[in-house]
This record gives sequence, structure tokens and C-alpha cells, in this order.
Amino acid sequence: MSGYSNAKTDEPKEFPLTAGEFPSAAFAQIRETLLQRQEIAILDVREEDPFAQCHPLFAANLPLGRIEADAWTRIPRLDTFIVVYGTAFNGDDLALPAARTLKRMGYTNVHLLAGGLQGWQDAGGEVFRDVNVPSKSFGELVESKRHTPSLSAQEVKALIDAKANVVVMDARRFDEYQTMSIPSGISVPGAELVLRARALAPNATTRIIVNCAGRTRSIIGTQSLINSGIPNPVSALRNGTIGWTLAGQELVKGASDHFPEVDDATRAKAAASAFAVAMRAGVKRVRLDELNTWLADPTRTTYFFDVRTPEEYAAGHVAGARSAPGGQLVQETDHQAAVRGARIVLCDTDGTRAHMSASWLAQMGWEVYVVSGLTAEDFTHTDTPPLPLPDTQGQVTSVNVEQVKAWLADRNSHTVVLDFSTSAQYIQGHIHSAWWVLRTQLKESLAAAHKGYRYVLTCQNGSVSRFAVADVQALAKAGVDVVWLEGGNAAWVAAGGKLQTGDHQIAVERVDRYRRPYEGTNNPVEAMQGYLDWEFGLVEQLARDGTHHFRVI
Repeated sequence: MSGYSNAKTDEPKEFPLTAGEFPSAAFAQIRETLLQRQEIAILDVREEDPFAQCHPLFAANLPLGRIEADAWTRIPRLDTFIVVYGTAFNGDDLALPAARTLKRMGYTNVHLLAGGLQGWQDAGGEVFRDVNVPSKSFGELVESKRHTPSLSAQEVKALIDAKANVVVMDARRFDEYQTMSIPSGISVPGAELVLRARALAPNATTRIIVNCAGRTRSIIGTQSLINSGIPNPVSALRNGTIGWTLAGQELVKGASDHFPEVDDATRAKAAASAFAVAMRAGVKRVRLDELNTWLADPTRTTYFFDVRTPEEYAAGHVAGARSAPGGQLVQETDHQAAVRGARIVLCDTDGTRAHMSASWLAQMGWEVYVVSGLTAEDFTHTDTPPLPLPDTQGQVTSVNVEQVKAWLADRNSHTVVLDFSTSAQYIQGHIHSAWWVLRTQLKESLAAAHKGYRYVLTCQNGSVSRFAVADVQALAKAGVDVVWLEGGNAAWVAAGGKLQTGDHQIAVERVDRYRRPYEGTNNPVEAMQGYLDWEFGLVEQLARDGTHHFRVI
């Protein structure tokens, strides 16, 4: 494939506009934009579960209820070519209110997908299932091109049982590893593998086995080690913890073995090998002063990520960088970089993690850079600036924790708490008697919740719930007071309040979260096998779609 252009992004080609409040964008226009590597954000504004059932390859899931809280971060350039689609389970059109919200936030180039998702399919557009599909389909392409070595669950168990010279490295997030892991496995999240593997397996005859929950992160992790030239034999655990479970083998719960620190010689060796891989993949370099110019450029989208661990980022980072551990960044490009065709810049303190992560992003068709010439003094910022948020629609009355406590203690106040957190956050902890509600199904949510003279709106930190005040006011009866708990549940805890756990008052179905067949325990065998079968078919789907620009070095 051809190299990347440094030219500024052109505006999308002119296509006839339909009558109405917003112009429409047809499949042909969107496909041409993708093929020309121009910037585009294809937004599916449904909840995550319906999104996971069917969507275009490069669609980014941004549910209607989170647009105000997330859009400026995920789509930083206000004249980005945005295409919106989505219909709720109850048949409500979500695309038009989403487009109106984006317009209120200052976005000037918002379109509706012509004919919606059905129009996309009718025009011949390929649709995909699950989440993080660009990364997962790319992982399958890597395996098909490079024949990434793997061992079955039975073969790996036999090696472990025989106390063979093997090290099992788990490439997932640490919390996933703790939930369930392979016996003897050590947590080494994806971007850490090339940096840490030599310390964990200093003897070149030690076999390294890389696992994840399914396939993608183990394939990418294994191939990372091979690409970097590590002398050890390396294999992926075929089909990850799913394959282990389907083989009838027991997983460990609550493991806590963590990767070690490395010495200077190991760090230098890893950095040199990662740099060589990045250059081969077409990764470019940029100085910090050039990057700051790019970040201020209103004509081009630039994402700037620190790919080290969250703990390292919190201890000190470069101003303007967002935390995105490299393994997860490669796994979740659709979430971290919602604008396809944008520029991505990475940094770290060692040269290994940024270059290895960048090598994969470049192969996935991104224009990607690593910041050069950074010093220890550049990594001294510990304050993460608050996310930029737009003004609310209309005036919002805020209340503090003490006032809400007083109301809830007085039964005659008929105060009802509505929690707009994610359902997972709600189950982990919510204010006593609160109802979990969903903004995309607010009418149904309010019908299910207790009626009150007053609604107090909250969420995990207050950033989402305050934007729902106008929506609740529009549906509530005249005279009902609608207020916002400033700081949300976090403020409640900070003031000494306790949270209740469990799913006691779930107003509507939990469609905000797609249940992944590879996360957690007790997944149905049929779902796990179905997931693997789906992954095996992704390479063919990529070929049919034809817009991806993937290449494998």
C-alpha cells in the first residue's frame, strides 16, 4: 500500500444534500472518504449492546446519553465530518436528537446516515458484530499473514503440569487477569511484553506463552515478541481463556503475579528492538514543539497518548497527553480514536512501549508518530485537567449531599433518586433507593421508577447526569422538581455517605453493556464457541468491506 500523506485533510467530496434539518451522507460518500484516508467520525448513538449486534467496521459507539460528556474528548475538532445513525430498541430515532446535541456543542459538519443502518446495508455496506472490531479483525489478519504460532489449551496445560521450562504471560488488563487466569500466569499487559519478557525469561530456551481472553491480544502480543527478535520460542495460547474453558480445564481466580522491573541493559535492548520494528512499520517521529503546534491546529485531528501503565501516568506525564496503555489502545482504537483518518502521537519514558504500540497502529492504517527527545523533566505533570464540558440546556438547579440526605430521610418529601451511571457502576455502588435509568429510554425509565414530587439526578461523578436534567423536566409532570446532585455519587462518598450494591431497582434492560463472551466467568459454552467462530470469519469480512488500509509487516 502507499505511504501516508502529510497533507492536511481535505473536506469530504460534495454529494447532494437531502432536505431537512441536517444533510445526509450516503454509503458511497462515506466509503470514498475512508478510501481517501480523510477524517471521518461515524457515530452509532445507540447503547453498546445494540451497537455490538450490527455496525459498520469503523463506527464508534457514542451513546446519545454520553455525547455531552465525551464528544469533545473523542472528537476534538469541531468541523470534523461526522455521520450519525441509531434507532433505539423502542423504535425511537436517536440520530436526530444526537445530531442536534452535537450542533449545540459547536460541531459544524454533522450529517445523518442516509437511510440509517438499513440504508447502509441496502447500499452494499458490510456490517460487523461485537465491539473493538477493527482491532479484532486486524489481529485475525496478522495471524493469517504471519502464521503466528499457537498451542492448544491441552498442550499448554501438559507443559505446565510437567513443570516444563515455560512462562505464561497474560496480555490483558490487570483487573481481567485477576478475575480469571491461566495457572502460573503472570500479568504482563500487551505493551509491556517486549519491555519485560527478557527479564521474565532470561534463558533463551524458555518457552513464552502469551494468553488473553480470546484471540486478539495473544496474537498481537506473541507477534510483538517475534517481531522484536526475542530469541525465545513464543506461542499464543490458542483461543485464550475461552479455549482453556472449552477444553474443560480450570482457571485460577484472584491471581496477583505482576511483571517485574527491568535493568538498564534490558531496557536499552528492548528499546532498540522496538525502534527497529516501528521504523519498518512506517512510524514517524515528532518533536514536542512540533506536536504542540499540531495540537493547536484546528484543521487536523491529533490524538496524543501516554502508553505506559496508569500508575506511571499518574506519577508524572507530559502535559496534554491522555493515558492509554498501549495494549488496550491497540485493542480499542475505535474508542480511543473515534475519528478515522486522524493523526495519533504516542509517548513513553523508555522507547519500547510507544514504538511497539505505534508499529501496530501504523499497520492498522493510522498515521502515527512517537515523540522524540523527551527528558525526565517533561514527565512531571501530575494534574489531569478536567474534561471540557459544554453548557447545559437551560438552567440546572444543583444541590449538595446534605440536602439530598435530608430529603431522603423525610418520607413526606417524596424524593426519588435517578442514577445515570453505567449499569455496571450502579451495581457496584449507588445511593440507597436510587433507580438506575437510561437516557436513551428515559420515558420507559420514568414509568418504571417510583413517582415523586422531586427527582434528584446523579451518576458516578455528576458529569453525565447534569445533562439529563432538561430531558427529565420535559417528561415530568408540571410542578415536579428536578435537581442535580453536584459531584454525583463520588461526592456522596466523599461526604461520608455509603453506597448500596446490587441490581435492586433497574428501570429498564441493561442494554448499555454488551456481555462479552470472553469476560468474567460462567459464560455459556455456546456463546464462547460462537465468539470464536465469529472471529475466524473476520478476514473474509475485511476483504468484503475493503476500506481498512490494513497491512502486515
